Amino acid sequence: MIKIRNITKTYSKETVLKIDYLDINSGQTFGLVGNNGAGKTTLFSLLLDLIKPTTGEVLNNGINVRDSEDWKSFTSAFLDESFLVSYLMPEEYFYFVGELRSFSKKQVDEFLKQFEDLFNGEILGGKKFIRDLSKGNQKKVGIVAALIGDPEVIILDEPFANLDPTTQIRLKKIIKTLSQKVGVTVLVSSHDLQDVTEVSDRIVLLEKGLVIKDIKKTKKTLQDLETYFNKE
Repeated sequence: MIKIRNITKTYSKETVLKIDYLDINSGQTFGLVGNNGAGKTTLFSLLLDLIKPTTGEVLNNGINVRDSEDWKSFTSAFLDESFLVSYLMPEEYFYFVGELRSFSKKQVDEFLKQFEDLFNGEILGGKKFIRDLSKGNQKKVGIVAALIGDPEVIILDEPFANLDPTTQIRLKKIIKTLSQKVGVTVLVSSHDLQDVTEVSDRIVLLEKGLVIKDIKKTKKTLQDLETYFNKE
């Protein structure tokens, strides 16, 4: 589904990302880990054409993301609060995203019912603008909005940060459910090794912009990752 070829990103002569070859298969739940500055958000930003690579290309289902916007019809993401429209209320934002995804208000309302536990009575009907929600609740809005319209590729940057333990558990269940859908590819980055290991089939470890490990998850994966970072 996603092919990365000879990608580099350089700022002021400092190369922050260099990946010669990386494929992410359709239907895979792909985890990305690394310390601050490893290049995780840079990689996701390149996948979404938010920044331009210094060299190389990203193909999403055969489409070069720099040359065409056709990939946007089946790809969604939530990286941070900049993806939200802060002066809208959550319902208004969900309807806005639904319209972009050709979902009627009725379809959006029906879709949102499955997230009542995640929302915990704090998102809908509160008559608050998104900007007035807590960081955790803003994240809930962004993640759920990214799922509207049954996208085939879903990219989530640090989805577990700023969430309470109960919400983290519920979000993991949602991601695992997504991973069971045929043809749905989920990309998740996290500083929390346990969280990303729990939801991913495959984990790539970045360090200073380079792929250090590319791991198919086993029972030992979490231990191996903890050992690696413990020696830093």
